[in-house]
Amino acid sequence: MNDYRLRLLYSGSTGNAALLESGDDAILIDAGKSARTLSAALAQAGCPPERLSAVFLTHEHRDHTTALAAFLKRHPMPVHATERCAAALLSHADRDAIAPYLVVHPPLFSVQVGPFCVSSFETPHDSPGSVGYRVRVCREAVHEIGYVTDVGCVTESVLTGLGGCEAAVVECNHDEAMLMTGPYPEDLKRRIASARGHLSNADCAALAVKLAASGVRRLLLAHLSETNNTPELALAEVTAALKGTDVTVRAAAPDRITEL
Repeated sequence: MNDYRLRLLYSGSTGNAALLESGDDAILIDAGKSARTLSAALAQAGCPPERLSAVFLTHEHRDHTTALAAFLKRHPMPVHATERCAAALLSHADRDAIAPYLVVHPPLFSVQVGPFCVSSFETPHDSPGSVGYRVRVCREAVHEIGYVTDVGCVTESVLTGLGGCEAAVVECNHDEAMLMTGPYPEDLKRRIASARGHLSNADCAALAVKLAASGVRRLLLAHLSETNNTPELALAEVTAALKGTDVTVRAAAPDRITEL
């Protein structure tokens, strides 16, 4: 397990970024919040931006990309994104800061960056070109890690993308009762609960059972809503579903580093 280290720098409705390291190599998955917040989190993680080889975007929503333009001005590096994600990014006001660094791919692609082979898989979300990632880390041994947030439902693509990994980051966005009785307007509630919205605790628990059967042994619950969920509720539902297995489960924090 010491061949790699995956940490969510922060994860939730306000911003998302994950740091994957192996030896002296490192990549980011998503770059939400601000460049200052991202830089501070990297410093806390002991990873200077100069060690980063690339950023991989899951999709263009602002909670996954707001740090990108300002961060790239100080720390230029390739930004990998699907064609539709890239097109959406280039419609934003900060497109001129991002465009020179975009590496554009079809929906399904694989890229080797140092010891990391990063392969995409399509995800059901209301964002063009939304993907998750399966990362193969090749050092003294081979390790596979799955990463998926912002999915409205579990599809065969998601199951195939995560299945058989030794560890996975999976969305566990909302408690259904909290969402339906909470303060959000009705149209936003419908969007979140839809098949192209976000994964509920119950849906995540059902996914966790399937992943455990495929060989996944460590799960990190991600993208928890600060309004419609709590770490305690998410962990309780998922760990109850996994009772009798040897899978370890943690819940990511919205504003501090959480390690897989």
